[in-house]
Amino acid sequence: MNLFQSIIIAIIEGITEFLPISSTAHMKFANPFLGITANPFVDLYEIVIQLAAIASVVIIYRKRFFDFKHISFYLKLIVAVMPALIFGALLKKHIDAALSNLWVIATVMLVGGIILLFIDRLFEKNVTVNEDAEFSYKKSFIVGCFQVLSILFPGLSRSAATIIGGMSQKWSKKTALEFSFFLAVPTMLAASAKSTLDVYKTNPEVFASNNLIMLLVGAIVAFIVALLSVQFLIRVVEKQGFKIFGWYRIALGAVILVLLFTHHI
Repeated sequence: MNLFQSIIIAIIEGITEFLPISSTAHMKFANPFLGITANPFVDLYEIVIQLAAIASVVIIYRKRFFDFKHISFYLKLIVAVMPALIFGALLKKHIDAALSNLWVIATVMLVGGIILLFIDRLFEKNVTVNEDAEFSYKKSFIVGCFQVLSILFPGLSRSAATIIGGMSQKWSKKTALEFSFFLAVPTMLAASAKSTLDVYKTNPEVFASNNLIMLLVGAIVAFIVALLSVQFLIRVVEKQGFKIFGWYRIALGAVILVLLFTHHI
């Protein structure tokens, strides 16, 4: 991976991280077109820039994140992130294998799109919770369990899984979106720490100075682009719902499957 390739991947990450279209899938799809081959640094890079993109949430919602008077907010995030931490550790081999299989990712992308076509209609009459102050520990945990689906099925999208989980708990679209944003912070912080430690133990040469420069540049680019992406997602979902993302996922998943079938990637 060179600096130009790293910037392109960071832009893709920043745009797609909070959209229910799977940033991981987009990076995996983009790699062969950019001539990027899988290696320990690329795997680490993709995780680290996801954390950088998610850091934008802390800035946008800084009043909430740094309101230490409401400890329950942090406790509920901890409760919600636990299922992902547990299953992520138990299913590491499955995750690594699935992430290297574009057939699996493209199929999940397409199926997830079909699901998104019906989400608005399925939950639109069930909204009873409109404020995050009404989050309960039980519902936070249930949404955390939905997040596990994105681990089991790479390409589903962490944000899509948690948003659907939130709406299944009778939260409004806005509330489900925001909780998905909040939950991303501890989730990706843990994933980045674990990936960095694993790579450092097995491939310390990855942390050469030129790679660290690419990591820094990629993190900055992903962070800036993600700031815009969050605002875009909120506007689109409030006005049009999730169907537009469903059609996009179906189209992209179908195109990638055709390209794989015809051996073009």
